[in-house]
Amino acid sequence: MAQPSVTGCIDLDLNFSPSTNLLPIRRLNLAVGDEAQVRAAWLRFPSFELEPLFQTYRRIDESTYRYLSSTGFAADLEVSSVGFVTNYPGIWEVEA
Repeated sequence: MAQPSVTGCIDLDLNFSPSTNLLPIRRLNLAVGDEAQVRAAWLRFPSFELEPLFQTYRRIDESTYRYLSSTGFAADLEVSSVGFVTNYPGIWEVEA
């Protein structure tokens, strides 16, 4: 089924997994201090509704990005050297 509201979205955001933050982090390749806004197709769970979501990524330092969404949600994401989220406060943390 066509979803015109997300036409043109490059990124996909799955609200149950921080793994999809890897896509814009790697694609944007921001320098420390830079920020960019993206428009993602947001798949909500458990409703499976698909809707546009504006997101801002600001690179704070070599391993931290400030994530802000148009819902008002904000978090500082710690990432590995390849951009995989290793710590999403209150939601996700990689275990050794």
